[in-house]
Amino acid sequence: MPQTPLSLAEQLIDAARRAGADAADAIALSGTALSIDVRGGRLEQAERAEGTDIGLRVLLGKRAAVVSSSDARPETLAAMAERAVAMAREAPEDPYLGLADPAQLARTRDASGLELHDPAPEPDPAALQDDARRAEAAALANAGVTQVQSATAGYSAQEIALAATNGFAGHYRRSSRYTSCVAIAGEGTGMERDYDGDARVFQSDLRSPEEIGATAASRAVERLSPRKPKTGAYPVLFDERISSSLIGHLVAAINGAQIARGASWLRDALGQPVLPAGLSLHEDPWKPRSSASRHFDAEGLATRPRALVENGVLTGWTLDLANARKLGLDSTANAVRSVAGGVSPSTWNLSLTQGEQSREALMAQMGTGLLVTSMIGSTINPNTGDYSRGAAGVWIENGQPAYPVSGVTIAGNLRQMLASIVPANDARPWLTRVVPSLLVEGLTLAGE
Repeated sequence: MPQTPLSLAEQLIDAARRAGADAADAIALSGTALSIDVRGGRLEQAERAEGTDIGLRVLLGKRAAVVSSSDARPETLAAMAERAVAMAREAPEDPYLGLADPAQLARTRDASGLELHDPAPEPDPAALQDDARRAEAAALANAGVTQVQSATAGYSAQEIALAATNGFAGHYRRSSRYTSCVAIAGEGTGMERDYDGDARVFQSDLRSPEEIGATAASRAVERLSPRKPKTGAYPVLFDERISSSLIGHLVAAINGAQIARGASWLRDALGQPVLPAGLSLHEDPWKPRSSASRHFDAEGLATRPRALVENGVLTGWTLDLANARKLGLDSTANAVRSVAGGVSPSTWNLSLTQGEQSREALMAQMGTGLLVTSMIGSTINPNTGDYSRGAAGVWIENGQPAYPVSGVTIAGNLRQMLASIVPANDARPWLTRVVPSLLVEGLTLAGE
């Protein structure tokens, strides 16, 4: 009888017990990934990967060690457990280590109701190649496009299982189908590139290859012959494609690991306004058809919807068990782990309150400023929130697009930026971070 990820995880913790561990938890992943690249209408590269990865964490008192492998033979499991116990004996003590109490464990231990796995058959490689070919053809149909750097279609399916000596055992399956295209416009030193792509749990939800290729092409052409505006303070509108990065900086600053280390510009902000009144940031780990959804976290705790920010006010941190213990709080069931790493806190599906105005209405409101459509590099001071990033986009004059912009730097302070954001109403609801375009006043632009 073939082994499943769940049976492998359970065998690992049994091996850990026999090797002398006081406690242990294990993760096992089994999956398939298929990717097809097309260039010039012909197959350029095809990759298929299948495999199983396993990871074991053992605890000896307040000492821990993690080992991993892609070999699932019984003798390997035993050797992994013995090595992990030997490593744990030499590890430093951590007073906050420990598995969850059995009373804390999630009751739902699968993906019931979340629709994380598409029951449709795995796509044939020829179907993926056709998707990539159609995306490339749609991009090349734009007269301004000189070449397509890449056109890719792919599929993946995975089963994830967790087991621990505290009695937890759970597993779920997930799948993804995606298409992407990168188009290049212009020639020589005047070349510009841009992209579009889509990834969905259910193949039937995926946008058409023609739409993806055409959008990548139009975005690349719109970037031709960029200029630099004069240096100064201007309003900046972060396009919906990249606006989630701003919220990502907020989410990173309220991560429990950063708070416990005192290395966050929001470390003293609990219960204080961090967004404008009326705006909230919600987390929903039960969102159907979203790759970030789950009923239990990596420590077996039951996930639940919550507000990170409510009506502009910061309501709490993102916590796993160890960091919650450091701070004298309860875990928010946000633990994640990989087969080769320890446990840390992260977030699931996030959504920011949308505004009532369109992106175009916010452009009219800003008058003169920058619409940012892409960013490069990042200099963020984790203690102060000082922010500096390279950007490209479109210069707005009198509320209308004037010319493309590249090679500018945007600078400000995240605490001040987030406190003044004005959201549009254009967020894509299927993403794991549902964030609309965001207008921020008075940022410093370094141009000419």
